[in-house]
Amino acid sequence: MSASLQSPPSSALSSSSALQNRRLGFAVYSTRPSFAFKSQRSFPQIRASTGFSSSLDAGLSTELDAVSSYSEIVPDTVIFDDFERFPPTAATVSSSLLLGICSLPDTKFKSSVDTALADSACYRLESSNGRMSCFINKALVNVGGDMAKLVPGRVSTEVDARLAYDTHGIIRKVHDLLKLYHEIEIPPERLLFKIPSTWQGIEASRLLESEGIQTHLTFVYSFCQAAAAAQAGASVIQIFVGRIRDWARNHKGDPEIEAALQRGDDPGLALVTKAYNYIHKYGHKSKLMAAAIRNKQDVFNILGIDYIITPLKILQSLKDSVTPPDDKYSFVRRLSPQSAATYNFSAEELVKWDQYGFASAMGPAAVELLTAGMEGYVNQVKRVEDLFGKIWPPPNV
Repeated sequence: MSASLQSPPSSALSSSSALQNRRLGFAVYSTRPSFAFKSQRSFPQIRASTGFSSSLDAGLSTELDAVSSYSEIVPDTVIFDDFERFPPTAATVSSSLLLGICSLPDTKFKSSVDTALADSACYRLESSNGRMSCFINKALVNVGGDMAKLVPGRVSTEVDARLAYDTHGIIRKVHDLLKLYHEIEIPPERLLFKIPSTWQGIEASRLLESEGIQTHLTFVYSFCQAAAAAQAGASVIQIFVGRIRDWARNHKGDPEIEAALQRGDDPGLALVTKAYNYIHKYGHKSKLMAAAIRNKQDVFNILGIDYIITPLKILQSLKDSVTPPDDKYSFVRRLSPQSAATYNFSAEELVKWDQYGFASAMGPAAVELLTAGMEGYVNQVKRVEDLFGKIWPPPNV
């Protein structure tokens, strides 16, 4: 596994496409090519001491160096201009990305979309819905295949959120996408499939993981979601720290959030801590990802987690901050297998989750935030369908 990653060759940004490509962002890239989004078998240990705390190593010169020694720091969005500063190691392909590609006709990925819209197998389908689904699947996979050539880690592919309450529909969709990836010779160990964390989505993850297909469960806003996802064996579990905090500032009545606030804890960070400790105390294989990070202190408070998706503004601030060992901050690993071993869970939290218990444990924050997240995904894919309907068939086909 390479310890470094060169920036994409200049040909990837050449001539008239360069300026357009600089405007196009891609989610879920990592600053450290050594282990971002690698498959479970090759994921190395976090490079930090196993105790509760450690000061900044003498050889580290910036806050970004320091925090990166504890957790994988993943830029929220990286544009081509950032490749040299933050070399990409993994990517997410989504309907939102397809919209971005189509809005920039000269981007290097536009030909992947055009090729999908010209696919003869899709063209022959009699059903307009089936034809559109085929086009979108092809476009996601074509772009995902291009991404896989640019990054050494895994490519996460969004699964249509309209299937979020249909376990077998999710599985069929993933199998369809996986077959297309196989046709372009992208091996399954390079892939993740991003699924909303409904009960049906978690059950789909369980069945897919049993087949050796890696899943990425997103929109996790409650402990029951995180624990059920871990029990399902999801490869990656994604918790949105800031969104939980935002909800708590404007709403009341969620027992899980109220309990955290009564302890004086931030509810988003508290959920990350509890989920991490559950995964490690009880030997689950899942890797935990924190998203919706609002400030540097959020990063410092969850050091030790597997992945932290960090906005570029915060990432640049970390990179620009030169901090000697005895100055300003003491960098502490907040999360570790050792601390997890001492964490106490209630009997109610240690159940084997089923659909009824899961539904009963989902508080209003998780229900509202999960619904809002899925609605956003659905709106994006509908926009892609509308756009594809207007431009199909593409020119010169």
